[in-house]
Amino acid sequence: MSTTHVSANATRAIRRILVAVDASPESARAVAYVRHLSPPGARIRVVSVAENPRTILPLGSMTDAELQRARAELARDAGEAVARAKQLFADAGVDVESGVVEISRQGGYIANALIDAAAQWQADLLVVGARQHHGMLRWVEGTVSEFVTTQAPCSILVVPAGYEAQIQSSPRRILFALDGSAASFDALHFGLQLASPVSRLRAIYVIDRAVRLTDIVPIRMLEEAFVEEGKVILATAARVLAEWPNQSETAAIETAPARDDVAHAIVRDAQQWQADLIVVGTHGRRGVARWVLGSVASRTARLARTPLLLARPAVDK
Repeated sequence: MSTTHVSANATRAIRRILVAVDASPESARAVAYVRHLSPPGARIRVVSVAENPRTILPLGSMTDAELQRARAELARDAGEAVARAKQLFADAGVDVESGVVEISRQGGYIANALIDAAAQWQADLLVVGARQHHGMLRWVEGTVSEFVTTQAPCSILVVPAGYEAQIQSSPRRILFALDGSAASFDALHFGLQLASPVSRLRAIYVIDRAVRLTDIVPIRMLEEAFVEEGKVILATAARVLAEWPNQSETAAIETAPARDDVAHAIVRDAQQWQADLIVVGTHGRRGVARWVLGSVASRTARLARTPLLLARPAVDK
């Protein structure tokens, strides 16, 4: 059984938000979502990565002059994407910094360029607009979870293309998925920084009832263990949420016994509750089932049609 606790110093304040943009509609949607989201005093920097024509074009017998023209066009596209994003922030009365990273000059790949940009600027949060295999998500080599948990130096906010709800000035309904690990409670504290006085807060714990061939403990015993663990976890979450003036609630939810998993349960609950932000921690484990939260985060990122905050603790556990 996992030990439920809240790390005393793991919450990283959101002081620097790095917004990665390109020419896609998903990118513009992400900017629209985040432009009113910033905590007071937070700095925002918009960056776009100009791709290397050598990696995306069939160069063949391209001359140096043609290669230079392709490089200049890609740099111009990146600059225009930054300019559009800056204008959206300006319309909201938000001053931002900006920059273009030309990987044809610096070498490497787009994912590496973003990681380096976040590290060099000491970002606390990286924001991307994404859909699977298109738009900004092509910048992530592998899954979103792998990008965050193995390489990114900060938390990441993914705004999916399928998010069609009207964008409010701040998240009105924030859903926190907890598993009892320190990482999930770090995520709770991190995500609470994005709550406004009118935000409603909901913390959930998933009782995993799905039967798997790899289970060596009778499912009834597992369910009973999950129920008891969930009570402790949600009681801890309730104490944390009680410190905030917001309307809040906690709930234990369940997976179906077959053809279901934790990520699907989280996404279903978010849709039913009409959440406009899901918060999940990374680098966590889940008690007797040893739920590796990174894999759940990855699966949730693939399924969610709601903005998803993958919160990384300030200090790895």
